[in-house]
Amino acid sequence: MGVMTESAVVASASLDRLAKLRHRVHREFEAQTYFHDPSFGVETVKLMPGEYYVHAGDDLLLTTVLGSCVAACLVDRSIGLSGMNHFMLPDGGNAGRYGVFAMELLINEMMKRGARRERLQAKIFGGGQVMRNYTCMNVGERNVEFVEQFLATERIAIVSRDVLDVYPRKVCLFPGSGRALVKKLAVTQSDVIASAETDYRGKLSRQPAAAACGGIELF
Repeated sequence: MGVMTESAVVASASLDRLAKLRHRVHREFEAQTYFHDPSFGVETVKLMPGEYYVHAGDDLLLTTVLGSCVAACLVDRSIGLSGMNHFMLPDGGNAGRYGVFAMELLINEMMKRGARRERLQAKIFGGGQVMRNYTCMNVGERNVEFVEQFLATERIAIVSRDVLDVYPRKVCLFPGSGRALVKKLAVTQSDVIASAETDYRGKLSRQPAAAACGGIELF
């Protein structure tokens, strides 16, 4: 029997962990799309529109892609705990794609995991005007205004932000350190983004809850 190389051992361990993550019990609206990100060398959970995730430690990366949607990241550095959500509209119902509900989900889960409200810091991303459709033209601005007002009311300081403009964004969050990375996509890709958002909006319109703008997937 041959001896496994170091890279093979690492790959096997990664597959085992991904399998455990995928099969664990998930809460409603909790992200559950996992993969190994070779650029960071770490297992990663990908948030889709309407989802959230909370984790302690930097052994799992949180990531999402935003158009007119907004992602709020909450960090409690003292215990190495962070979380992220991805919402599409400020309000409209009890679903993760609506900002009020998404923020309550995230804060409540952070508190359950040991965070203290007075220690929480926020980082906000997204709200880009990436669609040409008139009905969605101001969605990004509305989402950003909502999350800023919500956090001010909750007395949670926003320590960094990358919002508005015309760019879609990919956001990565390391939960243990609270470090966030943002990659802006080229404006020249706006036609592709608009098509993706229109398609996702169409899918939502066939669901019981109200339609929303902003879901994109580029990676």
